[in-house]
Amino acid sequence: MCLSGCSGSKEADLDILDYEFFIQKDNNDYVINAKGTIVNTGDRDVKNVEITGYCKECSSSIVGNQWFVSDYEKMDHQKAIISHLPSGSSRSFEFSEIAYFSPRMDKVPEDLPESLEISIESYENAK
Repeated sequence: MCLSGCSGSKEADLDILDYEFFIQKDNNDYVINAKGTIVNTGDRDVKNVEITGYCKECSSSIVGNQWFVSDYEKMDHQKAIISHLPSGSSRSFEFSEIAYFSPRMDKVPEDLPESLEISIESYENAK
């Protein structure tokens, strides 16, 4: 996954590498968490890089035995903020609760949804 975006007058080149999604039990429910590495392949330092995840095929309604997402703005634990990422460097990141699964009759989610993605939401050029 690569992002080339504009923030101010210069572009940044940020790549997401070695990322993975995984299921974790949270009390009686299950959640999808993510971790990975972001690399600044551009020639400018960036700051306040916000990374989060999405499940495009998950329902927005709470339904038993199906993956669903909340309609609310992402909370702090649902995104990673990299305060400073110098040119040519990398940082690991991790965040939780991309999607939720409420089991009925002790059903355990066997597979991850296919439409999971990690997104670089925003960044600023460092001065």
